[in-house]
Amino acid sequence: MRRYSNIATTTDENGRLYKVNSIYPAVPLSEDDFYVITTLGDRYDTLSNQFYKTAEYWWIIAAANTAQRDTLAITPGTQLRIPANPQQYISDYENFNNSL
Repeated sequence: MRRYSNIATTTDENGRLYKVNSIYPAVPLSEDDFYVITTLGDRYDTLSNQFYKTAEYWWIIAAANTAQRDTLAITPGTQLRIPANPQQYISDYENFNNSL
């Protein structure tokens, strides 16, 4: 599954094609979540690959953590919450964005 494959597109008055902004689901706390302290070189995509076996779900970790989301790189020493069961958030993401 590609993250943008089901995102709606729109055109502007000049006929340029644009993707509609993605809507990310809330990622509530769970007692099963993991917590990590980041080290130099950690990124959302590499942590996603480590915990979810794919870099594709980096956005779940970013959505669960509000401290730093403007880049895939993370400041070393940052505590991050890694949601333990990403399947519900993947389904929510698809449902929110397929309906646009």
